[in-house]
Amino acid sequence: MDIPIFYINLASDTQRRQCMEAELQRLKLDGQRIDAIRWTALPEAEQATLYSDALNERQFYVPLVAGEKGCYASHLLAWRQLLQRGDKAMVVLEDDVRFDDRLPAVLAAIARLDQPWDMIKLIGREQEKIRSQRKLVDGVMLVEYARVPSLTAGYVVSRSGAQKLLASRQPFGRPVDVDLRFWWENKLVVLGVTPAVLILDETSLVSSIGQKVGKRRWRSRWRKFRVKLELSVLNFLGKLRRPKLLD
Repeated sequence: MDIPIFYINLASDTQRRQCMEAELQRLKLDGQRIDAIRWTALPEAEQATLYSDALNERQFYVPLVAGEKGCYASHLLAWRQLLQRGDKAMVVLEDDVRFDDRLPAVLAAIARLDQPWDMIKLIGREQEKIRSQRKLVDGVMLVEYARVPSLTAGYVVSRSGAQKLLASRQPFGRPVDVDLRFWWENKLVVLGVTPAVLILDETSLVSSIGQKVGKRRWRSRWRKFRVKLELSVLNFLGKLRRPKLLD
């Protein structure tokens, strides 16, 4: 396997770690653990370099809670590690997924791709709107989304993708899954596979890094509508300017 596999996991969450190790062993894959970041354990000075209240006020409709910040900081850590290691790409997994048996073949095919890409999502919704596609392996298509889905439980990120993300997302103001949908801000080339080769397990309903979603008050409704409208309009305009990637 040419692409190393890493999964994000809290040191205290041994049950999830055991499940991930069992999945890796089942498919004879090598994987390494990245120690997830618990936001409340970070010094305030480090928190301030990673998350911006002012940016959040402009970009999103509610302040992020500790779990959302810790999740984003853990993905940033993975991207930095990719650049430090010198690999061409890295598989990044959250620790609440299970593997489809086609995962090894899909990763091997991704390693052989001869076209530019920054991120390839390994999980998405059952029905995605597709802009262009082509065969990746038997039974699995490589796709360009009409609109990038929000799930970040598993993806492959290239060096170019990590460089773009680290240059443009520090500090951050949105949740990581939302930020990746605004691909035109940093010219991020996001592809995916369908059907998905990762499956969320029952533990995905509860974040182990911390509270994941804050209470959404009625006063945020207008701002939420504005964010969704901005995403739709700018995504549409961005696709008009960019040729289809997989035709």
